[in-house]
Amino acid sequence: MKKIILTLLTALLAFGLAGCSSSSDASKDKEVTLGATAGPYTDMVNKAIKPSLEKKGYKVKVIEFSDYIQPNMALSKGDLDANLFQHKVYMENFTKEKNLKLSEVIIVPTAPMGLYSEKFKSVKDIKEGSTVAIPNDPVNLARTLLMLEDAKLITIKEGINELTASEKDVQDNPKKLVFKPLEAAQLPRAVQSADVAAVPGNFALAAKMDLLDAIQLENMPDTYRNRVVVNTKDVDSAFAKDIKKVVESKEFEEVIDKEFEGFGKPEWMKK
Repeated sequence: MKKIILTLLTALLAFGLAGCSSSSDASKDKEVTLGATAGPYTDMVNKAIKPSLEKKGYKVKVIEFSDYIQPNMALSKGDLDANLFQHKVYMENFTKEKNLKLSEVIIVPTAPMGLYSEKFKSVKDIKEGSTVAIPNDPVNLARTLLMLEDAKLITIKEGINELTASEKDVQDNPKKLVFKPLEAAQLPRAVQSADVAAVPGNFALAAKMDLLDAIQLENMPDTYRNRVVVNTKDVDSAFAKDIKKVVESKEFEEVIDKEFEGFGKPEWMKK
């Protein structure tokens, strides 16, 4: 009888420990760490994503970054479960250079690049010979050239490469615009010195500029919209699927409409 009782107690103890372990693992599975760059995308995570994930039972930690390298490196090392800061061109080029395996979960609304001017009220007012401050990095420059072409200020050569774009890709410049290449972070200040400045949306917002003050906003293709990114091995995980559901929710779009005015919505949100 003593042997039977001892066996039963041992079985119950093992079951209890297994239950605790299972409960602990389940709790751990409900923890998620998200990274984003300082400014609008950290705000988007905190205001539009984190609250809904918490309603789903997740314990959410948000880490803010001040550069565009560490969010992907931290993700690849497992310090993050997902990040939000980059578009497709950047992600694909970065992962190729660093030999990382990252995948997108979903595209989010993104602050568009804009043409800003204190001298002209519209694109049509831009005079011949005006100086235009432009980004000096190829990816942002490619976007700028496409925006200037949409505004009918220039025409560009076919097959422009986003990774090697330069002023040489301008085919026709009827107004003889004078281009002034600058680092993207300096472009908000260039609004005062140049006749026109092409300012990426994240830098415009960081400088407390109103996106709707632009005389022309970028007609942004989804390629240049930011996306939630995870390690490729986690793309079908429960937390990645839950993040996708949150971003696709009505609550997410309501926060975007209220808190992120001027952000261009991806194609899937327009359907």
